[in-house]
Amino acid sequence: MPDSFRVSATRADKRLPFTSPQVEREVGGLIKQAKGWRVNLDRPAFTVHIEMLPEGSFYFFGKEAGAGGLPTGTGGRVACLLSGGIDSPVAAWRMMRRGCSVLLVHFHAYPVLSRASQEKVREIAALLASYQLRSRLLLVPFGDLQQRVVLAVRPELRVVVYRRLMLRIAERLARGWRARALVTGEVIGQVASQTLENLTTIAGATTMEVLRPLVGMDKDEISAEAARIGTFPISIIPDQDCCTLFTPRHPATRVRPDEAAEAEAALPIDEMVAGAVAATSTEDYRFPVRG
Repeated sequence: MPDSFRVSATRADKRLPFTSPQVEREVGGLIKQAKGWRVNLDRPAFTVHIEMLPEGSFYFFGKEAGAGGLPTGTGGRVACLLSGGIDSPVAAWRMMRRGCSVLLVHFHAYPVLSRASQEKVREIAALLASYQLRSRLLLVPFGDLQQRVVLAVRPELRVVVYRRLMLRIAERLARGWRARALVTGEVIGQVASQTLENLTTIAGATTMEVLRPLVGMDKDEISAEAARIGTFPISIIPDQDCCTLFTPRHPATRVRPDEAAEAEAALPIDEMVAGAVAATSTEDYRFPVRG
């Protein structure tokens, strides 16, 4: 039995002939008289909630947190760059929670690397379909483009050039789906290349809004959220990610826009983007997933 309690009342209609504090005092007095419990308004062991409506009232004990967020599709369309790692699935889920329909765009290096990353994102896409009811996954071959970058760009600039290429390709795909923004799982300081200067230079490759829902979080916070939504066990499965292919040991941490533009001048950027878009494959997932 609780040693203390309080009553918390709310009115849905302010025209009712009594106030919430009045109801709390009246009901609280009756409970104290019947049970002998002590009233504690600051730290009660037990709270009786009362919701008053014009036609009647409801009472309940305790609250369970719901999913929160907004209804699916009410926030518009966005496209999320989805790797097989921990961060980007959480970024996608956070946008879904705000009512956005999220197009999932995965860059892979097959056949240079194995299909492992593709299998992982298929599992993630199927799981995320439980939050937005249906998911579209675009698989973009990126290994050949990376090899061309290796031949033309200095090692320390390659990561920024890779990311700028990804944003250009994702923008083309997003506009074809009528999306209004791009989403990434980038976090300031998460890795050497994700400095504020580099993120700004990378975002300069696209004219679309770039949203980074995780930008101020740390790895423990992101991992905890990934575990809560169910993507963490998938994300930690070992794979061969294109993000680690041809990555230099010491990437530049403060690449200026003019440096990136100069490095890209040796590449047929428009041709590379068009080729990647044309080679992209599409997969659709619905909830519940049917085998």
